[in-house]
Amino acid sequence: MKTSAALDRISPSPTLAITSRVMELKRAGVDVIGLGAGEPDFDTPEFVKEAAIQAIRDGRTKYTNVDGTPELKDAIVAKFARDNNLTYTPQQISVNVGGKHTLFNALVATVEAGDEVIIPAPYWVSYPDVVQFANGTPVVVPAGAEYGYKLTPEMLEGAITPRTKWVILNSPSNPTGAAYTVDELKALGAVLERHPHVWVFADDMYEHIVYDDFRFATIAEVCPSLYERTLTVNGCSKAYAMTGWRIGFAAGAPWLIKAMAKLQSQSTSNPCSIAQAAAVAALTGDQSFLAERAHAFQARRDLVVAMLNEADGITCPTPEGAFYVYPSVAGVIGKTTPKGQRIESDSDFVGYLLDDARVAAVQGVAFGLSPAIRISYATSEALLREACTRIQQACAALR
Repeated sequence: MKTSAALDRISPSPTLAITSRVMELKRAGVDVIGLGAGEPDFDTPEFVKEAAIQAIRDGRTKYTNVDGTPELKDAIVAKFARDNNLTYTPQQISVNVGGKHTLFNALVATVEAGDEVIIPAPYWVSYPDVVQFANGTPVVVPAGAEYGYKLTPEMLEGAITPRTKWVILNSPSNPTGAAYTVDELKALGAVLERHPHVWVFADDMYEHIVYDDFRFATIAEVCPSLYERTLTVNGCSKAYAMTGWRIGFAAGAPWLIKAMAKLQSQSTSNPCSIAQAAAVAALTGDQSFLAERAHAFQARRDLVVAMLNEADGITCPTPEGAFYVYPSVAGVIGKTTPKGQRIESDSDFVGYLLDDARVAAVQGVAFGLSPAIRISYATSEALLREACTRIQQACAALR
């Protein structure tokens, strides 16, 4: 017995590996500050938790429709109309076990050997692996800080071939926090209009976490001509602090939604019935807390960007959204630690921070663009200030 070829094409998630390592160190009593996890430190809103408790009391603990209850699909339809000016029917909605499951269903249901998927880098770690699991070919397009960590129309045009099936657009981005403006989306849309065989996977998971009066938009909203071949993806994990509830969702062409449901029927079946009831409450309840939390994240962003830019060898751009920064660490490469280890890569630097400064970050190589690190500022200002002070001290100790 050996593992399958499909399994051999993927690697364990590096971000989850960092999170597990931090948990192990904390259980061992080590004073480590974890800045690797991609989840808000805020709690799930009370009214959402109460809805889940009531669902349990009401006995809503049975199987549901494979890809979402009618109530949740209706709530998602209303959310897209309210937030994105997009009109869908329940037949165009898929509810999945988190956004990663949405990605998996969509790509495995559509990608065949030889198909290409365009992925701007830096990228969320799961994108290329899921493409490879589906036996497709990730076409990674580097979009560095000099481009605002965003795909340009020229880059997109140059990457499209007759074999291109999807392009993945993540805005605001994990890991950089970069977000596409309306004009930037329209420019990308103009390219895609010339290539009708290319579909768009629009990952909008951080939609409600934007700063400085940035106006969020999604590509199907600003480019109506792409509506029929865009899968607009979102979920409850980030904005509603419901990472553990595992509810992602998407809207798109009915045939694609049906194909995703077919795959889901033979894998996970329905998402948790209680989590779905909680998601209905999240999407239909009071939304005012979203702006309050975004304001808190913005203050943390400003603190982290300022302090990292004071560290020797680190250059940190200011992101438009999400709760990550993606600073370049080019200035520390080639330096030597107090223990005599030479920093040859961002992975070496991340190891140095963890071992010597007791700060956990994620190496840029995991996201396809080095040398950099991803830092999540989804934790308290006090911990962020202490972590950044440790990073400054660690950088100052390099020679």
